[in-house]
Amino acid sequence: MDIDREIQNIKERNQKVEADKAWEQSWTRRSFIALITYAAAAIWLVWIGEKDAFLKALIPAGAYVFSTLTLPPLKKWWAKN
Repeated sequence: MDIDREIQNIKERNQKVEADKAWEQSWTRRSFIALITYAAAAIWLVWIGEKDAFLKALIPAGAYVFSTLTLPPLKKWWAKN
């Protein structure tokens, strides 16, 4: 019975790990973080009186999305070397 319980625990853990991995790679998560980044940057830029604040706020949000797109290929390259 002990072995059966251990196998069940491993299966439950694997399901949780897979769900966490799916969340980390999801476009929902990426979009939400990009939106929050844009909002924070826009608020800050407006607050300091920057010209074209809403346009300039796209830069950090876009950089975040770009970085998430480049990480998987970079990770594959790193794993090979």
